[in-house]
Amino acid sequence: MKTTWRLLLALVFAVAISACKTTPPEADDSASDAADSTPVVEEATTTAAPDPRDYTDARNFDNSESLLSKRVIYFDFDKSEVKAEYRNIVAAHAAYVASHSSSRVTLEGHADERGTREYNLGLGERRGNSISGLLSAAGAMGSQLDTVSYGEERPVCRVSDEDCWSQNRRVEIVYTAR
Repeated sequence: MKTTWRLLLALVFAVAISACKTTPPEADDSASDAADSTPVVEEATTTAAPDPRDYTDARNFDNSESLLSKRVIYFDFDKSEVKAEYRNIVAAHAAYVASHSSSRVTLEGHADERGTREYNLGLGERRGNSISGLLSAAGAMGSQLDTVSYGEERPVCRVSDEDCWSQNRRVEIVYTAR
């Protein structure tokens, strides 16, 4: 019973202390009245989200709405011509590379498993060179571009069907310096 009274007394004391109101310190009379009446507002610095159509902004590499985030160009069977649907992607990368003289790009050409090793290495190189030509025509410097062919050596899919082969017929745009 004695313990119950002690706990009850401690609880009442804690509630009484927490209910006490503290008064703010008095304002200094030397401060001007205008300063006292104006609330202090801290400015927050924020950065706007990058415009996905600004292909010179490096933040768009991670912006899924921007063409710069797309760095794989696919090709038809036994072809090295860039399809019309991928020309805007190549143009976006060309705009970035042309506006950043320190950027460096490696164009990795790939082919599917059909054909000889030598033929696929040549096809991968032709595909990389076709992308390089478009980038150069749009303002990228040749010294910023490297082309490498892996042929059929680095497939992304290993099943022997058309869906898989179409994924392996590609050029990957790899930035070695941004």
